[in-house]
Amino acid sequence: MSRRRVIVDCDPGVDDAIALLLALASPEEIELLGVTCVAGNVPLALTVRNARNIVELSGRADVPVYAGCAQPLRRPLSTAERLHGKTGLDGYDWPEPTLPVTEGHAVDFIVETCRAAAHGAITLCPVGPMTNIATAITKAPQILPKIREIAFMGGAALVPGNVTPVAEFNVHADPHAARIVLESGVRLTMFGLDVTHKAITTPERLDAIRRIGTPVAEAAAAILGFYDRTDIERYGVPGGPLHDPCPIAYLLQPSLFSGKDCHVAVETESELTIGQTVADWWGVTGKPPTCRVVTGIDADGYYALIRERLARF
Repeated sequence: MSRRRVIVDCDPGVDDAIALLLALASPEEIELLGVTCVAGNVPLALTVRNARNIVELSGRADVPVYAGCAQPLRRPLSTAERLHGKTGLDGYDWPEPTLPVTEGHAVDFIVETCRAAAHGAITLCPVGPMTNIATAITKAPQILPKIREIAFMGGAALVPGNVTPVAEFNVHADPHAARIVLESGVRLTMFGLDVTHKAITTPERLDAIRRIGTPVAEAAAAILGFYDRTDIERYGVPGGPLHDPCPIAYLLQPSLFSGKDCHVAVETESELTIGQTVADWWGVTGKPPTCRVVTGIDADGYYALIRERLARF
């Protein structure tokens, strides 16, 4: 497997934090060029702070952290403190990070990095609202040939939404940005609720992370234990879905996942269904496929990968 040159775009958030740790622990497969932050689960100041704490905890001070867009393109900011806590990473006593925010805007970093790269060299992994990515594409559409793939967490193809009856949080938070990305013409791989709700942090899996016994694993287990408390009640499952590490795990072990190529559109007009990802699963529209929609996961293998990588710190 060739080493991927990756930018992780995120809004930490508990599951974003685990996604970052998975990428940070995997330098043999992932050259992490930078972490770009966007408002989403919590406001931008907190997502940047949380990303800095995670990078610092990992000991990877070589990875720059950039602040990006503080608001969606056309809608008010809607956050998710109910799930992630007031800080976005509740459940653990985080220190004030000493790792500085890298100078410059996240969008400019994405644009400049892609411009300087060879064709098809850069993989983008948005695991929050896609405001930064859409803004970069709109500002500099010439970067599109430089993008190898956009592997993103968001959407729901064949299952209900988690923030409205039909919409998943990341896409609903900025549907206009998601539409720009889905219509970009680059290779897209979508990790929506169809697959992430099969990746459940059961008590046994959480205990296995806790038993690693390192400071990083202790922090991961603490925030995961806080995070899953509402989902257990909401979905009637023995733990919370671990959404955002899925695209990173796919870059590391693609065999863990399965899915189907189909045309995917994003609803941006109807207040009833805004943010819905409309996947033409059976090809009834005759439109060409635009996205790989992932629906299957080897959940035991996924958590084994997470445990193995967390134990590296």
